Amino acid sequence: MENFVVSALKYRPKTFKDVVGQSAITQTLENAIKENHLAQALLFTGPRGVGKTSCARILAKMINSNGSVDENEDYAFNIFELDAASNNSVDDIRNLTDQVRIPPQVGSYKVYIIDEVHMLSSNAFNAFLKTLEEPPKHCIFILATTEKHKIIPTILSRCQIFDFKRITVTDAKNYLKVVAKAQNIEAEDDALHIIAQKADGAMRDALSIFDRVVSFSGKNLTRKAVSENLNVLDYETFFKITDLILDNAIPSLLIQFNQILARGFEGQHFIAGLASHFRDLYVAKSTETLELLEVGADTKERYKLQSERTSPTFLKEAISLANDCDLKYKTSRNQRLLVELCLMKLASINFDGEKKKSEGFIIPASFFKDKNLSESKTESDQNIPQTNSVNSSTELPSVEEPETKYNPPKIEAPVIKGIKRQASGLSLKSIQQKKAHQIKQMDVEIKEEDLPSDSFTQDQLNEYWDTFVDKLEKKGKYNLAAILKIDTPKLTDDDVIQLEFPNSTNKIEVERNQFDLLQFLRKSLNNFNIRLEISVNEALDKKYAYTSEDKYAKLLKKNPALETLKQTFNLDL
Repeated sequence: MENFVVSALKYRPKTFKDVVGQSAITQTLENAIKENHLAQALLFTGPRGVGKTSCARILAKMINSNGSVDENEDYAFNIFELDAASNNSVDDIRNLTDQVRIPPQVGSYKVYIIDEVHMLSSNAFNAFLKTLEEPPKHCIFILATTEKHKIIPTILSRCQIFDFKRITVTDAKNYLKVVAKAQNIEAEDDALHIIAQKADGAMRDALSIFDRVVSFSGKNLTRKAVSENLNVLDYETFFKITDLILDNAIPSLLIQFNQILARGFEGQHFIAGLASHFRDLYVAKSTETLELLEVGADTKERYKLQSERTSPTFLKEAISLANDCDLKYKTSRNQRLLVELCLMKLASINFDGEKKKSEGFIIPASFFKDKNLSESKTESDQNIPQTNSVNSSTELPSVEEPETKYNPPKIEAPVIKGIKRQASGLSLKSIQQKKAHQIKQMDVEIKEEDLPSDSFTQDQLNEYWDTFVDKLEKKGKYNLAAILKIDTPKLTDDDVIQLEFPNSTNKIEVERNQFDLLQFLRKSLNNFNIRLEISVNEALDKKYAYTSEDKYAKLLKKNPALETLKQTFNLDL
């Protein structure tokens, strides 16, 4: 049985070409060796597992082999490695400085690699200063650290600093593909992507995770197997959660979150991942930013399809809510409730519920302009006489109110060639002008001879009345529709429709809109003698204004246990 060699050691870079994701640094070092511009003190700094020590070893071999690595040549006697984490005393540095004086037996240079140099004590740093500033010509120091800020400035000023960057997810995934192919392992692209994400920019960690997952699933790596072994929330979870949010399925959403907690995940980890998912959906909405997604081709297509179900407004609001929940998570006393509340808010972003639609509440000025223009053309083409010129003997079904008769102000007929300056669509003047013109037009229309006055029943009236109310609701006029539902219209023998309302506010609102109502009813019922008679009944007003006692009595009928609650806690209305 052969000894198993972990991939982090087996596939450790042997040349600069094998180093992943550090092309700028490796190219600089190669050029420095070829042109003999290499400094005598180098500092390699960056996150763990990005290739600092590997580059130091490759560089140490290349220095003595004229810019190339000869595997048959052994320069081990010229390379000295010191772990500053366990050799951080002044005596260790003194032993090092004593060895520096001896020239190399093979090759031209002695190379000293000091790993985790930030672990040296202050006295050790001070003892190392003079040697680092003026080393012998045959000596080169390569310092490596993950925490550059812990190194004293006097050391930093004596070194040429190379900052190693984190390995990108794409670079790590591509290298894992090479390793999987070398080991004859079939791996899904999404599975390798999850491993690369889990490594968090460290290639060594990625190879270690790769070995662990291979031991679990064998020669076939799937996304499901990797997610199960690493216990991570993969794309599938967030795609499903987002679908439930878009469907406003709050109960299913809470159940799904409970299952995620049962699998051992932290709520903050989940909400942070959900915020990132919303960000990815926002990126996927544009073909220009689609390349920012560091995922496979299949997953990228899924992001694009789900992003089409969302709007930019929804995504911005969703990212804001999820990010706010993430920030408050640490300080919250009920963290689960915080996340559940966030999910309920997310599922309610696109849910209208009782919200009113905006259409129908703001009337633009262009509406009146176009309306007056079309009406002017109609009157001019048909030569319809004005109201004040009609024979007074003609009987007109007047629109009367119970107390006073509405006398519209006399206005001039519109002129086609020179339309007067229109008032603002939201001004009182423009509304009065439109109202007066509508009433005048209604009077003109009903002065035609042989106007129909067909009889109709109460049921027919109720049917068309409900139809008009439905039209109001579709237009967003919920207030007027609700008022018209308060009382059922009552038909009298002389084609008068009687209405009773609990207060004068309802009466005024209906009177303001009576033109549209009468016009609809007259045309629908084919009777132009229909009139409205509106009154206020104070008894109805009392019906809608409950006192505290009335409210309590009504609730007590529904739940008699309220009386027990009142007596137990000595409550008062």
